[in-house]
Amino acid sequence: MTLPAPVSRRSFVVASVGAALALGLSSQAQAQARGRAPFGRYGSPSARLDERTLYVHPGGLGDHTTVQAAVNAASGSGYTLVIAPGTYRETTAVSAARTEMTWIGASGEARDVVVVYDNAAGTPKPGGGTYGTTGSATTLVQADGFTARDLTFANDWLRAEHPGISGTQAVAIKVQGDRSAFLRCRFLGHQDTLYADSMALGTFARQYYRDCYAEGDVDFVFGRATAVYENCHFRTLTRDDLTGAPYGFVFAPSTAGANPRGYLVTGGRISSEAPDAYYKLARPWVPSSDTTARPMLTVRGTRMSAGIDAVAPYTNMSSGFPWQDQRFAEYRNTGPGAVVSVPENRPQLTSAEARSHTREAYLGDWTPWKGC
Repeated sequence: MTLPAPVSRRSFVVASVGAALALGLSSQAQAQARGRAPFGRYGSPSARLDERTLYVHPGGLGDHTTVQAAVNAASGSGYTLVIAPGTYRETTAVSAARTEMTWIGASGEARDVVVVYDNAAGTPKPGGGTYGTTGSATTLVQADGFTARDLTFANDWLRAEHPGISGTQAVAIKVQGDRSAFLRCRFLGHQDTLYADSMALGTFARQYYRDCYAEGDVDFVFGRATAVYENCHFRTLTRDDLTGAPYGFVFAPSTAGANPRGYLVTGGRISSEAPDAYYKLARPWVPSSDTTARPMLTVRGTRMSAGIDAVAPYTNMSSGFPWQDQRFAEYRNTGPGAVVSVPENRPQLTSAEARSHTREAYLGDWTPWKGC
């Protein structure tokens, strides 16, 4: 999943944490300026919500100064990390053993709490070789039952700064666990931003994203998970390195052929910084490790800006696996990017078919939207 590299901005991370961080104020000073404790309504190390609540603060006011240190200290199931406002420049990983873990951005605003790093697939590793797509992830979640609220996950690696690197995939987060939920989170990057996947080919991991924001250019929401994106905003970025369309692709599912449920996008919107029709809605990813994959994407009740190519919104990643042979469909979308001018290029569900493409049908007995 490679394309040439765009000139973009690292300032999206700096700006995202607000003027106080840009001025170099400490997290304690930021909290005082806001007139509240650094952990908001979630207690503190001296007023702990429970024994399995850990506090992260970059200035030393919590139990740990880095997110990964707190993850390492959570040696069992059911831990909650309350993360104070700040930019946490680190890679993080939640192993499969750390089930039912929750990360909470203490301010209640995702822009205030940013976990970010800048590895790409082609970045050289200290011990030799390169990181590869999975290894480039700023955050890796393999545990079941993971929940994140009010956080930003970012990868600010920029192609223009590394012209000699051809492996330009740079993942902000890779999620593999079942019952993974993200509420009011942001996912920032360029290529392969949000990797919604599973632990193994025969494992159908369920994921739920609600009121989230994801941006990028090439295949920036991709993988083989069963994933529901409800009320989410997807934004395509402009590119200065390319002279013509397409600049990229929003979705690149790689759903296993045996999985009856892939990606469902419902009640969302897709906006764009790019010229009209410079982005495709999706292309199917059939990886070499699973040539039996049948990528599945349903987009319903979603507004698409003119940045999406309405005439031909789908394209192939490989000529051997045409998109027409996959499971792509739409239902009652709106906006200039959703106009159906060539019906054979935009498969539509019937009302009867649409009844089986809902969050309830995709997620089964797991109901993460309750109490959101």
